[in-house]
Amino acid sequence: MACPPGGGAACGTGQSWAPRDGERRAFISWDLSPRIDGMAASRELGTPGDSAAGNGHRSHLGIPEAVFVEDVDAFMKQPGNESVDIVLKKLDEQYQKYKFMELNLAQKKRRLKSQIPEIRQTLHILKYMQRKKDSPKPLETRFLLADNLYCKASVPPMDKVCLWLGANVMLEYDIDEARLLLEKNHSVATSNLESLEEDLDFLRDQFTTTEVNMARVYNWDVKRRNREEPPKAVVA
Repeated sequence: MACPPGGGAACGTGQSWAPRDGERRAFISWDLSPRIDGMAASRELGTPGDSAAGNGHRSHLGIPEAVFVEDVDAFMKQPGNESVDIVLKKLDEQYQKYKFMELNLAQKKRRLKSQIPEIRQTLHILKYMQRKKDSPKPLETRFLLADNLYCKASVPPMDKVCLWLGANVMLEYDIDEARLLLEKNHSVATSNLESLEEDLDFLRDQFTTTEVNMARVYNWDVKRRNREEPPKAVVA
């Protein structure tokens, strides 16, 4: 049975395997769906070098920027701001959209933070196999038979590995090629995680600005009603 050194989840299927004549390979059943997710996230997030038009900053996934309402009187005279209720409803809808975006970005961040250690662990195994592939001695490892049940295995030196890509898809790579793939995948995932953290920070700024705008509009309405309210008669 061919397993990478360290055993454990690396051979999680529990099925026997034998190479064809003249072939030396190992199965590594770590899910490489981070590569697929990373490519999709790269398209969604853009790269750190992506810039918004003309300002030299990243576009933050197209998240609309909340503009601070400095002059509430002028703001309330704009078309579409006929009443305070309408304005507060618009601002609340904008706030809820920001919260929804935050939920989605937080889920992506958690997924990336769990994928990066898996990629790093798989890279560690590949580097070990790369050092041992020309050794005449077999590798001693452990094979997962069932949950918390392992058996010892002796693995002959090998120069190929099969990597899970997710969705029941497995591809065979040379060990050197697999290492380059995982290193690139690790770099993309790390870059996407940094971009997500920047987007979440930007989104929190929009929360704060929107909340302040809602408070300023509400306070403006309170002052307006107080001015319009007739003075109460004072009883001598």
